[in-house]
Amino acid sequence: MINNLAIIGSGPAGYTAGLYAARANLEPVLFEGLESGGQLMLTTDVENYPGFKDGILGPELMKEFKAQAEKFGTKVHPLTVKSVKESLEGFELVTSKDTYLAKSIIISSGASAKWLGVEGENRLQGYGVSACATCDGFFFKDKTVTVVGGGDSAMEEALFLTKFAEKVYIVHRRDSFRASAIMQKRVEDHKKIEVFWNKEVGEIRGKDSVSSVELKDTINSEILELDTDAVFVAIGHTPNVGFLDGLLELDENGYIKTGFTTPTSTSKEGIFAAGDVADSIYRQAITAAGTGCQAAMDVERWLES
Repeated sequence: MINNLAIIGSGPAGYTAGLYAARANLEPVLFEGLESGGQLMLTTDVENYPGFKDGILGPELMKEFKAQAEKFGTKVHPLTVKSVKESLEGFELVTSKDTYLAKSIIISSGASAKWLGVEGENRLQGYGVSACATCDGFFFKDKTVTVVGGGDSAMEEALFLTKFAEKVYIVHRRDSFRASAIMQKRVEDHKKIEVFWNKEVGEIRGKDSVSSVELKDTINSEILELDTDAVFVAIGHTPNVGFLDGLLELDENGYIKTGFTTPTSTSKEGIFAAGDVADSIYRQAITAAGTGCQAAMDVERWLES
């Protein structure tokens, strides 16, 4: 059996694509992948998604997305796609269990935040540990927060957090930033921001929420404990594209290139991309859902043509 559409990845982009495709009678199949529901499964309160004035838990929001997609006929499989290759009928998808055929594909496999891998980080994710200041910065109004990183993303996170936090620390393992000169100057000139040079986070501490971080000097190995209410890890994201094995064109940062014939089209006809796997700039639930809608409509038109 060949499916009209296979959607690789869940989260706001994948589930929205499934919803729109199912309502267009495309009978899509969706493969959830390893991180069912995407990065919002690691988020507690979501207050910036329209329609939920009192906020909603990230996992609960993804549960609603999934239920709505399934209500209209999206067949959701708790499987991970291991590889994709072209076939005579379209595309062949090898999953962790079976092989599927599809005329078209929407890739919404997302991008995974790079983490520090230190003690306390995983346990306190959603309780003061975050990889998204735009998502979670509001919860730390008049608090002290710490940003880890030295690139433009870290500078942007730190500057954004000054809108809410009383104090913003930046921890960087070197003696100079990798960020652009203009971003460095904005950080250096900001009265709320203090930089800890040549420091690495050794541990994130706290019982039910973040209370401090242990910093280790990269030169003399001295240990410092820094009181903080939150830790924002800004050392980059990795697009989840390993299973493609060179099938599509990627940009210089490893994200899927889109916009070849339609906004979500890729370098391979019949394959479309939505959400964070093709977005290194916005990385928001609302923008991911929007591109999921676009991708489903692009697929519908492509199949008709």
